[in-house]
Amino acid sequence: MFRKVLETIGTRYVVALLNLALIFINARVLGVEGVGLAGLIIASVSIAVIFNSVLCGNTIIYFMNKYPARLVLLPAYLWTPIGSILACLFMFVLGLLPEGYGVHVFWLAILNSFVAANARFLLGKDKVKGFNLTFFLQGSLLFFLLIYFYYLCDEQTIQAYLWGMYGANGIAFLVSSLLLIPHLIKPDKQTNEKPFLLLIKEMFAYGLWSSADSLAEIYTTRLNYFLIRNFSGLGAVGLLDAGTKISESVWHISRSVSFITYSEVSRETEEEKRKQITLRLFKFTFLAVTAITAIIVLIPEWVYTDYLFTPEFSGMRTVILLLAPGIIAFGCNNILGHYFIGSGKIRYSAFSSFLGLIVLLITGYTLIPSYGIVGSAITSSIAFLSMLTFSIFLFSKTTSTRFREFFPGKEDFRFIWGKIRERFQPSEK
Repeated sequence: MFRKVLETIGTRYVVALLNLALIFINARVLGVEGVGLAGLIIASVSIAVIFNSVLCGNTIIYFMNKYPARLVLLPAYLWTPIGSILACLFMFVLGLLPEGYGVHVFWLAILNSFVAANARFLLGKDKVKGFNLTFFLQGSLLFFLLIYFYYLCDEQTIQAYLWGMYGANGIAFLVSSLLLIPHLIKPDKQTNEKPFLLLIKEMFAYGLWSSADSLAEIYTTRLNYFLIRNFSGLGAVGLLDAGTKISESVWHISRSVSFITYSEVSRETEEEKRKQITLRLFKFTFLAVTAITAIIVLIPEWVYTDYLFTPEFSGMRTVILLLAPGIIAFGCNNILGHYFIGSGKIRYSAFSSFLGLIVLLITGYTLIPSYGIVGSAITSSIAFLSMLTFSIFLFSKTTSTRFREFFPGKEDFRFIWGKIRERFQPSEK
């Protein structure tokens, strides 16, 4: 299990480094307002993908353990265009859809959702390398494609950014499809049969809670973009997006670990083992996320304005500093949330996400009009801390876990160090 965690984190951090470099390049090529517009488009695509995750997300992994995998994958593909249309209409009505980019949001949502469905299928088959390869292609190719468009084609516009997204996701979809085809052809170990319409109904019942959870979560992490746009304009969105992306780079750890948490917990039947798996991964995530966040916080302001970005991005370090407590809290909450989802207690994860959204709305409308970007960063941290507090309370209550069990001890440090040494120690022939 720990080897899978390290491999997944390693893959995500290669992509994270490329994305970090891309943030700096976008800042110089597109400017602060262009970065803000790109951030809004990505946020809109993410919201649409969450609509599609009713059947395209973790629902696939959960039901692959119960029914033949090919039957579970088909509803995900059929639902994706429908979910994308509903999502775009929903955002249009609420005024969240970036003006003039609705069609791009629609098609990118479909493409992203197909990639997500394929990746979840591979993870459900315990093909972690295939899952990591899909993510690697999706993330890393964007960097190289944009370098090509920006500098070789001299197309330094938001349109070039969209072309890069189409290309990266399209290639990731083709490769992941080739990886899963052999699993669709050969006989499945699961022999439980169920009428197709009843299967879709059961998947929807599970997936709606999962998507409601994810939708509340994505709104909690990205609604500030739209609030800031309304109160301070695209330039402020660009500054917030750059600071947020740098801070959130540590979430590659928690997201990698949360995928493994979900996969392990959903396959385990003994509740005590589920608890111990979750606690161990929670502690590992807390240590890793806190350490990397601390390093990012220590970077001085002049590094951002003079070297990494431009003077337009003045105030970056303040944003990162205020986001730091929430970044750590949200990363740790990912682990507990995926425990709830994997163990069938998906409503608990949804309750946590909705609580975060409610707190964000209350504090956001209180702080952002008066304090702008500073108020937005504080709002996010308060919302994320409220989510973690609530999840810890629910986890403790349902698993009889004492509060001190969430904190790493000597045995945990020994375990982690031993696993790292074991992973990198040359094997004996």
